[in-house]
Amino acid sequence: MSITSNVTLIGNIADEPALRFTPAGVPVANFTLASTERVYDRAAGEWKDGDTLFIRCTAWRSAGAENVVESLAKGSRAIVTGKLKQRSFTTDDGAKRTVIELEVEEIGASLKYAVATPVRNPRKSPQPATA
Repeated sequence: MSITSNVTLIGNIADEPALRFTPAGVPVANFTLASTERVYDRAAGEWKDGDTLFIRCTAWRSAGAENVVESLAKGSRAIVTGKLKQRSFTTDDGAKRTVIELEVEEIGASLKYAVATPVRNPRKSPQPATA
């Protein structure tokens, strides 16, 4: 049985999505999503902001890495679905660190406070061989 950590987060993009390419030419987009829980304070009789979760997100080729960078910007409200991944590394000064990141499977603009017009990308067809 396979266990996956699929989650859906709704929040604002906290930094400009950055596009890079691996040495093999695979596009990768990185950004941070800020998701703030709203909690009702019964004593005050009002809604208040709870703690903000900042989570690093990575969108690879099929998750639309290039589309993320072209469609969403810092401050955009987004709905992101993906898998939680844990990654460990050693910093330059020798300290060991572990981070939890979201590997994006699907992403889209939230239409709760905005209007969007989807434009379908043309399919890429194989290029004919040249003689």
